[in-house]
Amino acid sequence: MIFVCFIFTVGVLALIFMNLQLHHVIQDITGATGMKIIRAIVAGERDPKVLAEFRDVRCKSSIETIRGALVGNYQPEHLFALTQSLALYDFYQARVDECDIQIEQALAALISDKPEQEDPLPKARRRSKQTNTVNFDVRTSLYQLVGVDLTQIHGIGPFLALRLIAECGTNLSKWPTAKHFASWLTLSPGFKISGSKVLSAHSRKSNNRLTAHLRLAAVTVGKTNTALGAFYRRLAARIGKAKAVTATARKIAILFYNAMRFGMDYSDPEADQYEQKYRERVIKQLHRRAAEFGFTLQEAECVS
Repeated sequence: MIFVCFIFTVGVLALIFMNLQLHHVIQDITGATGMKIIRAIVAGERDPKVLAEFRDVRCKSSIETIRGALVGNYQPEHLFALTQSLALYDFYQARVDECDIQIEQALAALISDKPEQEDPLPKARRRSKQTNTVNFDVRTSLYQLVGVDLTQIHGIGPFLALRLIAECGTNLSKWPTAKHFASWLTLSPGFKISGSKVLSAHSRKSNNRLTAHLRLAAVTVGKTNTALGAFYRRLAARIGKAKAVTATARKIAILFYNAMRFGMDYSDPEADQYEQKYRERVIKQLHRRAAEFGFTLQEAECVS
């Protein structure tokens, strides 16, 4: 996929040299709108009005905005570079599709002797198709394989669930507890001690691929209106985003471990309920601290 990104970077440079600012008005140039317009340009279309009509209904930019970004100077050498980039992109996408077929066949072999789950597959948490996801119904296959729908956990989509199972397997008993699993992922606090003095509590550095994916999932889930999102934002405001990412990634990893090891279903308590429980926990701690010093706390009367 890195080489695919490099190929289309060359294509974007060709567009820039022709003064076509398409990458500035659409979010993903490899999406529906971008690919339709690029294929039309390669096919010989030059009229900005006609090219803007290829805009997908889900595109946030208006037709007028896209039309204004497609007024350029079509030079033959840059058109050639764009054509070559598109051809290479299509070639590698075909190879990726072949890999997806192999993955689907491997999953089918794994679940061939598995009985069908009595409970139906839960409703998908999100309907939109994620970027770089596999081209088959991976949720159904994984549900029959492990018995739980991992995609119900916020931050874990079908692709990440597949990566987690591919790296860890279906039997997580090799890690006695969730803490052992989080420590293996280097998402637990460090414990550098010398002479009874803690030198560092930073988490260890790691090249574990799952850790990198879980950190990316933590950043994504931090933007959502969920309990995990509220947890991320609260920590980010208090101790910084870097530590908040590690702590949220650890929570996602523990939820995955509990789902795989004990079949626990995840139900999001939502951000408001999380904030309410956090408020109650802080108030309880304040009451306990006041009692230690011989004081009592009273709720202030609301002044209208």
